[in-house]
Amino acid sequence: MYAIPKKVNHRYAYVFRIALLTYLLICCGMWTFQRYMLYHPKVERETPANYGLENYQSIWLVSNDTTHVQVWYHRARAGYPTIVYFHGNKGDLGEEAPFFRLLTDSGFGVLGLNYRGFGASEGVPSEEGFYDDARSTMKYALKVLSLNPQHVIIYGESLGTGVAVQMATEYHVAALVLQSPFISLQARVQAACPWLPVSLLLKDHFDSLSKIAQIHTRLLLIHGEDDDVVPVAEGKTIFEHANEPKEALYFSHRGHDDFDDEQLDETLVAFSHKYHLIDYHSTGYVTPVSGHG
Repeated sequence: MYAIPKKVNHRYAYVFRIALLTYLLICCGMWTFQRYMLYHPKVERETPANYGLENYQSIWLVSNDTTHVQVWYHRARAGYPTIVYFHGNKGDLGEEAPFFRLLTDSGFGVLGLNYRGFGASEGVPSEEGFYDDARSTMKYALKVLSLNPQHVIIYGESLGTGVAVQMATEYHVAALVLQSPFISLQARVQAACPWLPVSLLLKDHFDSLSKIAQIHTRLLLIHGEDDDVVPVAEGKTIFEHANEPKEALYFSHRGHDDFDDEQLDETLVAFSHKYHLIDYHSTGYVTPVSGHG
């Protein structure tokens, strides 16, 4: 029988040790730097007025762990709901200024949160930290602003859908809007790095799929069919597991974050009309009555 020379065995062992060491270093790097890779905040002490939102207020809230976070607020027109907005994993509320302007022009109120570490907010980004910040925002809306929960719409975009889903499990509001939602962060990272033990390394999970069935409120799900960051299939899976009443709009030739703001605004107006989220008696608007001539 042919025997493998000892030099060859040593060479294989050496290559194996190098490969194992490299793998372990990659795992250690992911454990250490994953939040730097996940969150890309824009850190600026800006006010809404700096982005042309002159009628918005900049308000400071204190989270459970005493972190100070910034929210931007514009009061709703009489009879219209207020949208509590949770943005994605990059930038800050300033990037949503054109969309916010359209929403308030349409009559909606807006209460947008700059998570910890984003914009002017203090702290370091993390899943549980975001949830604490979002709870402080919801408490401000319901207790300080005295908004009726049935006049509140929770809106999450991209990573913010994970925050929005969690809040919708804790607060029963008029509606939940999810723009470009994902199943879970673990599913996204595992798809990108199938050779890593993601379940063992990941600190933040945002597991929306395991929570969506706990929510019993109106759902509007929006996703771009050409999304190459979060495949539209993930949005469809979330929608499939959600309770009624629910609606989904899948926009052709749209990716992850290139939606037309006017189209989104019109979609929200139509959705609010359909589910009677706008109080016509308070607005002074008279709904047309069909007659027979």
